[in-house]
Amino acid sequence: MNTLAVPAAKLPQAGAAPRALRPATGEAPWVRAALIVTALVFLTLFLFVPLAAVFVEAFKKGWDVYWAAITEPDARSAIALTLLAAGISVPLNLVFGISAAWAIAKFDFRGKNLLLTLIDLPFSVSPVIAGLIYVLVFGLQGWLGPWLQTHDLKVIFAVPGIVLATVFITFPFVARELIPLMQAQGQEQEEAARVLGATGWQMFRRVTLPNVKWALLYGVILCNARAMGEFGAVSVVSGHIRGQTNTMPLHIEILYNEYQFAAAFAVASLLALLALVTLGLKYLVEQRVKHQRRGAGDRAE
Repeated sequence: MNTLAVPAAKLPQAGAAPRALRPATGEAPWVRAALIVTALVFLTLFLFVPLAAVFVEAFKKGWDVYWAAITEPDARSAIALTLLAAGISVPLNLVFGISAAWAIAKFDFRGKNLLLTLIDLPFSVSPVIAGLIYVLVFGLQGWLGPWLQTHDLKVIFAVPGIVLATVFITFPFVARELIPLMQAQGQEQEEAARVLGATGWQMFRRVTLPNVKWALLYGVILCNARAMGEFGAVSVVSGHIRGQTNTMPLHIEILYNEYQFAAAFAVASLLALLALVTLGLKYLVEQRVKHQRRGAGDRAE
């Protein structure tokens, strides 16, 4: 009978100490150091330096120029419109996201996969195309343009168009944060509440909502950040009317194109501050979620 020959050099020697095996997730110290240094260099060049440059340029000509840039009428109008668009679109997407996530994760119905696909649509469509869609529907030469003109209603080049574009761009964020979590939690708790006689509203308010509150807040934070920083879709439907339909990103672009660099960076610094606040809130929510999961794991043990 033929047997496979094994080289003697590869056979373990009798009495030899076993070789220490390196953990599958471990690496040599120099590899870890190289990866950390590479990540830090990348973050420094592409994140920290540009962010610092925004504030350096904003205050380059002094506090007086900075304050004048963010308090002049057009800048105040842009700030107010940005807050208004976010203040309307975020609550609407909050209601839609909760409703869609609850329906998809907790119930079975026809068209479920189609609804999931439609929720992801803004992620696959360019924001500029999204703005053009509203122009084709509500513009003067669009499908509803003549009717809107007859009734003296303005959507395009007005606040309603900006809000609609912002809602379209931001509506996946809340739903996409809630759906995986609700699906992972299953339906057992809701079914138990239903057996005990809870109504649909009581089941949602006392069982479903407390289990997803941190994911919900996380989705709202991301939705608000995108709403305030949206440029492409809003640029198409706004008309760039200074003091009326310019949001903060559009106002920054106009100032920069007019070579008012100090004013442009001053307004940009406000958006950067909003981004930093958003990151801070996001970090706090993530830590809270980790703490909650750790506590749940300890109780399970």
